[in-house]
Amino acid sequence: MMNYLWAGMILLSLLAGVFLGNPEGFSSSVMDGATEATELLISVVGIICFWSGMMEIAKRSGITDYLAKLFSPVMRLLFPAVKRDSEAMRYMTLNISANLLGLGNAATPLGIEAMKALRKESPLEDTASDEMVLFVVLNTASLQLLPTTLGAYRANYGSKSPFDIMPAVWVSSIAALVAGVTVAKTFCLIKRRTPSHQRKLKKHGRYEVWI
Repeated sequence: MMNYLWAGMILLSLLAGVFLGNPEGFSSSVMDGATEATELLISVVGIICFWSGMMEIAKRSGITDYLAKLFSPVMRLLFPAVKRDSEAMRYMTLNISANLLGLGNAATPLGIEAMKALRKESPLEDTASDEMVLFVVLNTASLQLLPTTLGAYRANYGSKSPFDIMPAVWVSSIAALVAGVTVAKTFCLIKRRTPSHQRKLKKHGRYEVWI
């Protein structure tokens, strides 16, 4: 889907440049954008690699196991159907830890592994489970204690205090997280009460009773 969206945007930009009589503007924007993107990537790759390496060290040294125990009360509350010592819970904890440090690039592969593990535990092959939906919300509207990547971008663009936005990041990320979890939990409850979902569970030998 994303490939179609990007291709459509590029095609619309090209057509707009041609019909408005400014094809040179399109070509120059493409070249300038590619150059700026490459320069930005080179400028922030160091700090991203550093924190990604730190996450790998934490994983191998057992720090992530400690984080799993630290987050376990909250994770059990949010994901009661996921076993505490399961592979899915481990990867979800790693993903949340990376997001807390503002490492979206490091969190993405961990999130993919968590979704694969949750898919294995899902009772329905053709439907995203409640745990999968909620995890996507947590990964998207994540709480960030240290906006590392954003701070690196601000420093690259000349900010003298790249991390002075931390209070605003805390407030906005907490608000987004609370709103996202509330909406996800509400819609998951509504979905479970629908007859079509109950029929799917019955077909796969699973039953859910809501009082």
